[in-house]
Amino acid sequence: MTDNPGRRRSPRPARAGGPRSAVHREVRLGSAELVPDLDAADSWLLFVDGVPQSGVDLADPGYLEFEYIRRIGHVADLAFPPGEALRALHLGGGALTLPRYLAHTRPGSRQLVAELDDTLTGLVRERLPLPAGHRIRVRAADARAVAESAREASYDLVVGDVFAGAVTPPHLTTAEFAAATARALRPGGVYAVNIAAGPSASSGTAPRGPRDGLDAARSAVATIRSVYAETCIVAEPSVLRGRRRGNLVIFASDQPLPEAALSRAAAADPFPARLVAGEDLRRFTGSAPVVTDAAIAADSAADSAADDSTNRATPSGAAAQSTNW
Repeated sequence: MTDNPGRRRSPRPARAGGPRSAVHREVRLGSAELVPDLDAADSWLLFVDGVPQSGVDLADPGYLEFEYIRRIGHVADLAFPPGEALRALHLGGGALTLPRYLAHTRPGSRQLVAELDDTLTGLVRERLPLPAGHRIRVRAADARAVAESAREASYDLVVGDVFAGAVTPPHLTTAEFAAATARALRPGGVYAVNIAAGPSASSGTAPRGPRDGLDAARSAVATIRSVYAETCIVAEPSVLRGRRRGNLVIFASDQPLPEAALSRAAAADPFPARLVAGEDLRRFTGSAPVVTDAAIAADSAADSAADDSTNRATPSGAAAQSTNW
């Protein structure tokens, strides 16, 4: 999922092709739309509830449209020997962009995708068929349940890219969930997770400091650092400064990551990004709290109590005033 639809790569010369029409369909978790990409005859963009999710080029699966997906592609390219088949677990499926990329760049890779919305998967398979000979399985199940059921040390790469609207579901943000991904990875394996960071669309440009919209991102980094020995993040400088909302990708492993090569690759992208690690990452994280299952449960209970109190205080027949300014 991209939280910033403007961050697509530069247009490419269009290839010849017949007319194509957008496809609209109600899926299990919202309204999906497959839209032809006018820049290429075999390229499509997936939107869910109006939010851009994936870009797929059927003729060139090695082309990664959105910048955050490109960054995850970089770590897959750099952390493992070139062309070596991988075992990959994708938490969140969308249009299966990254599974297609790995099948293309690393033939023979065995991949499992956890995508709760089976209706969306059906639409993608129907309209954007997977390549012949792929070894991609899609399981219609919750991402956490799939991660926790994975055999220990069974994957080289785990990718987390699950969103409900513009936020990651809370049960996928905790230290216990991060520990499940670490357990699923073999020694030297990499966990890559995409999160949204920065001020909300309604708040405009945020000030520096505690109101810069990065609190959740800092806690996400602190949470993953509490489980993994090696962690770095990659994002555009304006996102890291809290000046614009966008995507921030966290990479983690039990062994050193290819930080120098990854930094060069991210800096050379059409929308250059910065890698933050070591002491700079510690400063970015600051004193942000680690998210735990217990904390999520407590927050949920508090929200339920507040909602119940509001409902009791609202006169019969009257609606509670919204506080979502």
